[in-house]
Amino acid sequence: MNIKPAERLNSVSEYYFSRKLKEVARLNAEGKDIVSLAIGSPDMPPSPETIETLCREAARPEAHGYQPTAGIKELREAMAEHYQRWYGVTLNPATEIQPLIGSKEGILHTTLALVNPGEKVLVPNPGYPTYTSLSRLLGCEVVNYDLKSENGWQPDFETLEAMDLTGVRLMWTNYPNMPTGAPALRSTYERLVDFARRHNIVVVNDNPYSHILAKEHLSILQVPGALDCCIEFNSMSKSHNMPGWRVGMLAGNETFVRWILTVKSNIDSGTFRPLQLAAAQAFRNSDEWHTEANINVYARRRQTAESIMQALGCSYDPSQVGMFLWGRIPEHYADAEQLTERVLHEARVFITPGFIFGSNGQRYIRISLCANERRMSEALQRIRNVFG
Repeated sequence: MNIKPAERLNSVSEYYFSRKLKEVARLNAEGKDIVSLAIGSPDMPPSPETIETLCREAARPEAHGYQPTAGIKELREAMAEHYQRWYGVTLNPATEIQPLIGSKEGILHTTLALVNPGEKVLVPNPGYPTYTSLSRLLGCEVVNYDLKSENGWQPDFETLEAMDLTGVRLMWTNYPNMPTGAPALRSTYERLVDFARRHNIVVVNDNPYSHILAKEHLSILQVPGALDCCIEFNSMSKSHNMPGWRVGMLAGNETFVRWILTVKSNIDSGTFRPLQLAAAQAFRNSDEWHTEANINVYARRRQTAESIMQALGCSYDPSQVGMFLWGRIPEHYADAEQLTERVLHEARVFITPGFIFGSNGQRYIRISLCANERRMSEALQRIRNVFG
């Protein structure tokens, strides 16, 4: 038989972490005990109330049927309350919110709803690799725009204005930024809204990190007129310690939400009702829970991550927010992977080379704060033993 894969697979490769975690698993099976500081998967549990709600609701005999693709009323209302509570943004839960099975799903559905094959998508460099891979799988043309350290990893609007924007339908942004930790700025959001309106481009801001070590909670939807031209993603994976639950959301105007729901309704059949009710409970976690889970714990781990950067001879901006630390490697390394491979195989610590986020990450590494303090301290000691 002469069966071949679809040509679209030629435009992407297996996700870096999917491939690399196989290697890490093999090393662990050999007894190497790798400390993983690579992936942003929170190691702490959700709030007790969240887990209790899931268990209680899952025990109900009537809880196991198909659910509406638009999400249940209780979850949409909790998401709207969350935006009002933390960002001061008023949203109609019936028409301006769409629950998601995680942000990756949202990237797929939003692109399908707004971009035709052959049309262009603006993607940050460095940026989340899925913006690029899903755009390519869907036949879109990816146009990178640079984020650079000298500009605080914020968009260079003069360069954007000088670009040929013909055929650009969508622009991905991500503040607070991953991987660089650059904070969200009201001034950046205002300029993005102005840029979108003048060029008839939909800006999608991916905003899962605004609760983690951030001094203020900002949303692009706080800018007047943003709902006309912007969509914002948010996720429970990072801020509520629920990465495996696969609950996210998008907020936008009624028309955008309806278009995206049209796509989504043809792809999935809704999320388990008890899980949605538990997510609604999680959105109502106390301020004290948020402070401990998203600030105090990560602040302690961040101190150890900074010591790891120093032990590796890397420089970093201490004003970073979010659950990672982004650092520039010493000049004597050819690229970041040369350093991260040595760290993996000699110190037995898995950290992320910045090249996977784009060419502007070639000389950077990223350390995740998603390991407990004992394991992070162990990683620091191993690295000091190898690197002096």
